Amino acid sequence: MIVRSCSHTRRPSLDVQTMSLLRLLLLSWLAACNVADLSTPEQAPTAASSGPSEPATLTVNPVAVASSALPATPARLEAPPTKDGCPLEMVRAQSVCIDRYEAHLVEDAADGSSTVHPHFERPRASVRYRAASGAGVFPQGYISRLEAAAACKAADKRLCSRQEWMTACRATPPAVCNRAKTHLLPALFPERNWVFHYDEHFNSPKLNQVPGFLARTGEYEGCTSDAGAHDLVGNLHEWVSDPVSSSFIPVFEQEMRRQWQPVQVGNGIFMGGFYSTGNEHGGGCSFTTVAHEPAYHDYSTGFRCCRSPGA
Repeated sequence: MIVRSCSHTRRPSLDVQTMSLLRLLLLSWLAACNVADLSTPEQAPTAASSGPSEPATLTVNPVAVASSALPATPARLEAPPTKDGCPLEMVRAQSVCIDRYEAHLVEDAADGSSTVHPHFERPRASVRYRAASGAGVFPQGYISRLEAAAACKAADKRLCSRQEWMTACRATPPAVCNRAKTHLLPALFPERNWVFHYDEHFNSPKLNQVPGFLARTGEYEGCTSDAGAHDLVGNLHEWVSDPVSSSFIPVFEQEMRRQWQPVQVGNGIFMGGFYSTGNEHGGGCSFTTVAHEPAYHDYSTGFRCCRSPGA
């Protein structure tokens, strides 16, 4: 391709040193030039011509020049779809987004693939898990508050505060939730006479594999709050971010009648009860357990995540 100068005037012959400069300036000339047809060959000068010689002919590949002379366009990152300022897997409960369903754990591989962690197994200490929320999935039990908080953080979320959790739980009807079933520990281990060990029994993977006890998320369709969150009552206890404080204890003890439970400052809090509890520690959304440290876990402990709208 032969390129004409933008001014359409004849120019002196160019030496070799200017060739590289011409290459770099080519795009600017093309942009400013009004010549419609750049493919027409220039007429060769005749012997009778008295004017200066034609400028040096420059044959280039415009695509190659453009790719080397211009900076690469950065990839556009599409924002995930939202509703009311919340990701689609969450619902809006006044000033907070909360997961629509109890969380399960996902392990993300370096190649971009993801694997759902078995819900009846303890999280492995060497693995970084991401919290995920979806319908029709068995939620993750056997998890501590520390592990739950880390999984929420890996999903760019956080554990809910107790107040946020209770706000999202409002108007959930306990009678239609997965709760008040028989206790599995004496059923599976009758020889223990109600004496159970923490690792061997309370964290036995057998417990959350018994059919008819732990339910898939959303299976109890009526167990839904005004905000649209499912299974906040029953199915699994759900850790919240609040620690037990000295000011919380007297308020908690006067809040309502409940069975006694040991409590000390620094303990963790989980909410809602699970499939084998009724009203022992409060009814429905107010069911609050304060007897365990943040590192505690058993077959009944689960979680879900929150985040601020628009975050």
